[in-house]
Amino acid sequence: MLAGAVTHDDFASNASCVAYTRLLWDALHVMPPVPPGFWLNRFVSVARPIEGKKPRYEPRAPHRAGARTTLTDFVSAEVPKALRQGRSVLDACNDWYSGAFLLETVPSILFILERHGNDPEEAIVRAVNDTSDNDTIAAIVGAAVGALHGLDALPERWREGLLGRTGAADDGRIFELMRLAERKWATRVG
Repeated sequence: MLAGAVTHDDFASNASCVAYTRLLWDALHVMPPVPPGFWLNRFVSVARPIEGKKPRYEPRAPHRAGARTTLTDFVSAEVPKALRQGRSVLDACNDWYSGAFLLETVPSILFILERHGNDPEEAIVRAVNDTSDNDTIAAIVGAAVGALHGLDALPERWREGLLGRTGAADDGRIFELMRLAERKWATRVG
């Protein structure tokens, strides 16, 4: 939350930072597949008390104009509705937009995770191909499905040639850290 507050000091942003960190923590500690509601319910339960009840945000989609809401109320209503309707990622994300605004980014992320989170490749492909702010949305979705499924669940063709750097001169460091985390996790579970 402190890192996010430097650039986005806002109720929904602060709540989202904390809630997403909790999602990652939970994803690291469960075995896939996760049940329906895993991503959405956890996010909302953490974000809602931090965000508060005051409706501060107005969707940018013209058909939603004038409907002030909280982020958590919006995602609690719209994501389950789109899932019940069987909407595609493209259709749902176009409905609320999927640009660089939390009232668009967060529902897009949660919808993709709820719909495709048990299939990491499909989740990332949908985030990249079916959203407007696709670099941000795909990075967030990718981190979540990576936390849930681990590196080996991602296609080898995507991993080939990656340098795995944390800095300019430490090729492979990320992969080393991931293996270390996986070993620590395996000793805790096993």
